Formats: sequence, structure tokens, C-alpha cells
Amino acid sequence: MPSQLAISLGQHSDRGRKPANQDFHGACVPADAQLASKGIAIALADGISSSEVSHIASETAVASFLSDYFCTSDAWSVKQSAQRVLVAINSWLHAQTRHSPHRYDRDRGYVCTFSALVLKSASAHLFHVGDARIYRLRDGGLEQLTEDHRVRVSADTSYLGRALGIDRHLEIDYRTLPLAVGDLFLLATDGVYEHIGARDAAQLVAEHGDDLDLAARWIVERALANGSDDNLTAQLVRIDSLPEQAVDDVQRQLGELALPPLLEPRMQFDGYRIVRELHISSRSHVHLAVDEASGATVALKTPSLDLRGDPAYLERFLLEEWIARRLDNPHVVKACPPPRERRYLYTVSEFIDGQTMTQWMLDHPQPDLETVRGIVEQIARGLRAFHRLEMLHQDLRPQNLMIDATGTLKIIDFGSTRVAGLAERNAPGTQDNLLGTAAYTAPEYFLGEAGTPRSDQYSLAVIAYQLLSGRLPYGADVARARTTAAQKRLCYQPLRHAQRDIPAWIDEVLGKALHPDPSRRYAELSEFVFELRQPNPAFLNRARPPLLERNPLLFWKGLSLLLASAVVALLLR
Repeated sequence: MPSQLAISLGQHSDRGRKPANQDFHGACVPADAQLASKGIAIALADGISSSEVSHIASETAVASFLSDYFCTSDAWSVKQSAQRVLVAINSWLHAQTRHSPHRYDRDRGYVCTFSALVLKSASAHLFHVGDARIYRLRDGGLEQLTEDHRVRVSADTSYLGRALGIDRHLEIDYRTLPLAVGDLFLLATDGVYEHIGARDAAQLVAEHGDDLDLAARWIVERALANGSDDNLTAQLVRIDSLPEQAVDDVQRQLGELALPPLLEPRMQFDGYRIVRELHISSRSHVHLAVDEASGATVALKTPSLDLRGDPAYLERFLLEEWIARRLDNPHVVKACPPPRERRYLYTVSEFIDGQTMTQWMLDHPQPDLETVRGIVEQIARGLRAFHRLEMLHQDLRPQNLMIDATGTLKIIDFGSTRVAGLAERNAPGTQDNLLGTAAYTAPEYFLGEAGTPRSDQYSLAVIAYQLLSGRLPYGADVARARTTAAQKRLCYQPLRHAQRDIPAWIDEVLGKALHPDPSRRYAELSEFVFELRQPNPAFLNRARPPLLERNPLLFWKGLSLLLASAVVALLLR
């Protein structure tokens, strides 16, 4: 069995020569499932001496971080999870100060410094605000990994430039580093590091490496003996082993479940009765089935026969259901919870009684603008459910969209979806940018760049353009444009050439969402959807087509009159 992330931990805190200890520290090493999905968290906070309630701030910061971080979605990245939690903590602390007698004196409010270390897979994630420090010990030397946010006015006067609770807005430093077995991290408050040298600290760790609690105690006592007059806290974390790969429920199922047989109508399969084939492709087989226990009608998906020998494909196949279970949106196909233990490798989702967008487009070759707006808005709502969980669909196309009998549109097929929280774990099949269908794929993917929500926005804009014009905005040129220079030569074809009664400003909206440079697209998907109905005034001014296109007869009459006037003027001369 592959090794897991394992650490040794030592901690010690002392009030020193002060009447109370305003420092607070802690660590959380979760069980196997969360160890893989969220990692290990170590946190340290230091209250400020000018505040009588700063110890409440430091305790709240550490305790809230260590509990709330592990309650965030396992689809989120470490950065997203930690920063969301810290912003909430900062808001609460700042609000407490605003409702206290010290609302106008932030140095006496609910304020503390904060430093945290999150270890996930083979990476260390550092979060820091204030003047506590995180060091890394390698080859007998200490390397400072954080920057002090203390502003020094003179040799003996300084103040904190940044801290938790000090302001409504939080600016926190973030850094990520690769881990190696044997790495040792030291988290320390200023009462420690200002009174012990790097060489002394490294020597104490070397002497007491078998007992990190004792090593932390010796570091604190040495700093105290050297004249520290502040609270003192030290935490030591050593990396004992790293995972060879992410081990989770998906991989466990791969090892336990047998490959299913070829399914046929009226066949009994693992508690289901197969009704008929819904869709067969080179990547998967989908059948309509009935759960014999509940009578529910479901869509049952099995791996492609051609790819069953590919472990990365099989993991990606099971990952689709993992993703679907975490999405709860009326415009995203819903996974059905397993009613019993499975014996075979397959996934089950709700059955959508309808047709694909591809078929709908064939049946409705020229939908009106209002219908297209409604379709785009439904797709956008589904995409935002992905983006809120730091997921990118990456394969949005008409074949992966279903419209049911009520007109509700649903996104299906998550085979190319990228999940930020899983990509951090270096699991096979979760780290690459998996391209979808080339005609709908954002240009940046062809440059080898990572996707963003603006990449899904591009794919949605392609679908909107195709609905209105019956063609693709750049044809097949996007897939051939493999350099930045080639992409700059891509030319958007205006919709007004499609012989449709479409407002000219729609071209401006679609042209922006379809820009080859993602930085030139809309910052948010909601902006694109909004401007499809409420045009930007700047677009209205630019979008007015020339007179030749608006009224050719009037143009030629005017030109003829101008020429006639010129001829008369020449004759009079």
C-alpha cells in the first residue's frame, strides 16, 4: 500500500515574564479520508500587548481555522479553502472591535497575528499575516519563509502594518513549496525568534530530534533565558513520509470493483433491469435502466470496452460520479446515491427524458434571440455551480447538454472536468488540462495554458454564436492556431452576415466573450449573460452598422446625388 503523509509534531508555549499568555497555537491531523483531501493544518496566533482582548482574538483565530478549514468543500484548493475561512475570521474579529469600546483604537481591539502551515500531498501551503514567523530547517540551517508585517518608525518604535481583525479588508501572504522527507518547519512568535539565533535553534532541534515537544520546550526556554520579555510559542513539524499518490475512495473502488459485462436490453444487472441503449461512444456506454428495488428510472453508464485497460481513464470515469455528487443544481445532471453495495464498475445518474442540444439545434435551425438568451442563462447557472466549487467543465458543447420535456437544460458528462482540490494531490488523471472538442475549446488550451472560468465562458459563447448563426465563430482555425501570434490573427465573423434580424450590439457582446485572449473576455460569467440582455452603452455606440448595410438603397441614392452634384459643379466651371 502506498505510504501516506505522516509528520512528527512538537509544540510548547509559555507566558514568559508577562502575567498572561496571549499566544495560541494548535494542529489538526485528520483521519485517512480528510488527510488526503484536506491535508494537515498547523496554526499559530500572537495577541498584541496593547489589547486586553487580544488573547480572545488569537484563540478564536486558531480554533476557528482548525475547525472550519476542514469543513470546506474537498473540491476546493487549499488556497481557496484557507482564504475563505480567514476572511470570515477577520470579518468577525473586526466586527467585535467595531461593537466594543475600542472601536476607534484598533491597537486595543480584537487583533492578532496569524501564521498557518497546511501540508497536503507533497506540498506545503503557507498563510501569514503579522510578525510571527515560519522557518524551514534544511541541512542544519534555518530559512525564513515569511515576511514580517511590522513597520519600524525608529530603533525602539514600531507597529503592526497587517494583522487579523485590524481592518475590514484582509491581505494575507500565501506561498506554496514542495515537500521532501526530513523537512522540518518551525513556527515561532517574536518572543522566541528575537532572542534565539538560527544556529542555536537548529542545534537544539538536532539534539532533541527524537522528541520534538522537548525540542520546542528547549527553544522557548533558551529564548527566555536570553532575555525575552514577551509570550513565547514554538511549533516544530517534521515530514516523516509523503504519499506516493493520492489514495481516496475513487482509487479504492478501482481496486475493489469488477469490470461490468456488455449490457443488453432486459438483462438483470446488479439490481437493475436494463431497458434500452441510450448512447454508445468510444468513451462510454449509457443505458436506460430501472432499479428493481425502488422502481426508479435511471441512466446507467459503463466504461468503454476499448479503454478498460487504461487505469487513468477508469479513474476519470469514476471521478465523474464523485463530481456529480458534489453539485446540486437544477441545470447539472444529478448523481443517484447507490442504494446498495456495488459489485461492478459503473455510475448511476438521473434519467433525462429529452434530447441533446445537438439534436435540438437540428430541429430548430433558426431560434429567435430570446430563446437563445434563455438557453445561455440556463447553461450559465449550471456552469456557476462548477465554478463555485473551483471546478472547470472544460468540455462544454451541444452534445454534452440535454433539454428535457419541460425545457430545462442540464449539463452532462464531466469526463474533462478539472477539480482544483484534486489537482493539488497529483493524482493520475486529475492534473492535466483535458481538452474537450476542439471547435468549442478555448484557444489558451492549445497554447498549453491552464484553464480558468473564462475558458468555460468561451465555450458557452461559441454555443450562443452557433445557435444564432448556424456556424462556428472561427471555424476550424482555433485548433490550428498553436501560437500567440496565430491566435492574434483569428478574425471574428460578425453575426450580421448571417442574414438574421439580430441587433448589431450582440456582435460586440459575443466578440468580447469569444476573444482569443482570456484577459480580454468578461471577468465574470454573469457579466456576459447580463449584457446579452442589457447592452453596454459603449457597445451601442460602436455597434451601429454602416449605412450601406442598414439601408443600401438610401446609400446609393445619396452617392448618386453626390456624384451628380460634382458633375454639375464641373460643368458650371
